[in-house]
Amino acid sequence: MNNKFSLPFRPFLVASLVLTLLGLGAFSLAIFAFKPTVWARWIFFFGSTMALSGLALPVAWFLNLRFPSDPPAGVNVIVRQASWAGLFLGLVAWLQQERLASLGVVAALGLGLLTIEYLIRLRERSLWQPPQIADETGDHEQPS
Repeated sequence: MNNKFSLPFRPFLVASLVLTLLGLGAFSLAIFAFKPTVWARWIFFFGSTMALSGLALPVAWFLNLRFPSDPPAGVNVIVRQASWAGLFLGLVAWLQQERLASLGVVAALGLGLLTIEYLIRLRERSLWQPPQIADETGDHEQPS
């Protein structure tokens, strides 16, 4: 079984830089330029989620490179995993601001998001078809 992970990092680098810079810009704007109102809080959480997703993108790419799966993770999977990380950390910041974050709540939230990702990958694995190999006659056969 050959599960070579062959996605180059270059497209992820551009997306990571754009997400991180836009997120940090919104995050900084919410902290330094606005009074603490409801809209400034929304910009704060939106910017922090974007920035953390951008920072998690290279980590998700590397983890999928280091631990390949069958079927191999595509671009959508890596972006989704980085988005889960950004969403998790943004929700933890929101829970901390509301004084609702505890070790149990954070662990349950993380476990819930990991379970959702596991179930999505399980569904993708069940729908995956192995590549077909053509024989000498031109017929396509399933590898055994």
